[in-house]
Amino acid sequence: MRDLLEHRYPLLWVAGEISNCVRAKSGHLYFSLKDEMAQVRCVMFRNRGQYLDWEPREGLMVEVRALVTLYEARGDFQLTVEAMRRAGQGALFEAFLRLRDKLDKEGLFDAAHKKPLPLYPQRIGIVTSPQAAALRDVLTTLARRNPSIPVVLYPAQVQGEAAAQQLAAAIATAAKRNECDVLILCRGGGSIEDLWAFNDEGLARAIYASPIPVVTGIGHETDFTIAEFVADRRAATPTAAAELAAPARADLLADLRRLRQSLLRQIQFALDARAQRVDSLAGRLQSPTDRLAANSARLGAARVRLIAALALCTRNAQWRLAHAVHRLAAAMPNLDVLRHEIVQLETALRRAASRQLTARAENLARLSLGLAHLDPAAVLERGYAIARRPDGSVVRASADLRPGDPLELTFARGTAGVRVEKPP
Repeated sequence: MRDLLEHRYPLLWVAGEISNCVRAKSGHLYFSLKDEMAQVRCVMFRNRGQYLDWEPREGLMVEVRALVTLYEARGDFQLTVEAMRRAGQGALFEAFLRLRDKLDKEGLFDAAHKKPLPLYPQRIGIVTSPQAAALRDVLTTLARRNPSIPVVLYPAQVQGEAAAQQLAAAIATAAKRNECDVLILCRGGGSIEDLWAFNDEGLARAIYASPIPVVTGIGHETDFTIAEFVADRRAATPTAAAELAAPARADLLADLRRLRQSLLRQIQFALDARAQRVDSLAGRLQSPTDRLAANSARLGAARVRLIAALALCTRNAQWRLAHAVHRLAAAMPNLDVLRHEIVQLETALRRAASRQLTARAENLARLSLGLAHLDPAAVLERGYAIARRPDGSVVRASADLRPGDPLELTFARGTAGVRVEKPP
């Protein structure tokens, strides 16, 4: 029966829901695959399961590529699973993960490419459907926070087959018109199928290429899409996206009041400092006659001090010169004594050098004689030979040789090739 089943049915794909899922200590995975009408036992051996990058669990809808067989030990009809993939939403999630990893490797999610949001936007653009509830939330939030900022709507579908292309085209239009300082890409919550337009590669590249900063507010806080990874800022909801894009008017007015108070304090401080400076300069003002008299008195005093300082410097220089002449005369060496000492040292040096040369020559002769006794060539002259293998290594024991081994003999003059004829 097993042979009949395995040869009758080729490898085939079967879809169903996982139940009774158990992973054995051996690493094999045992479970049942069921739908509304039937169920079948399945086994996925460890050597196949190790290639899964996700963990199968109870309740997941999957598709398995399996071989129909019979487990003879229990007489059970079962499927031997060769491969497994998620079905339905799982397939969409796998496509989401593949695109996410691809764009991440290309650098579309890098923080270095994120554009900063303008602190004081002059105009805000919204990319969404005119019928979307998210649009009303965004407009209400913008009107509450800062009603003076104009809003431009770039309409596009947010669900359906043409939604991704329309959203990308709307962002490209906004970039071309260049009339907004920031764009809000928003949509209300929904299932992964409802939000699938925001997982489109073309839309992701349009957001990345946009020169205008893009803020996303898609779905609920737990929803994540490819568009949000590429966007310059992600908000949990459309309302939060509007709060990120538009500064609150009340906060701006409060900042303006603080800046006004700070400016007034700085102006008053500068005026007080200037007034004190004027008072100080006024107190230092003198008539030209008084200033000339004071300068003349200072000049006379400086002349007297200069003459006295010059005389003092001259006396000090004369004293230092006399002292230096006295010290130089006392330090003058006796040249005759030095010449006699030099002659004596030269004679002693010649004698020491001669003794050193004689001792070194005798030592060199002894070393040369000892080296001649150790010279291998001298050993070879007495009739000995050196046996070497083809690799150049020296044969030191006959036990290392085998019949037929080639050897090279080195004599005192010349070499000869030989071959071993009998074992040692």
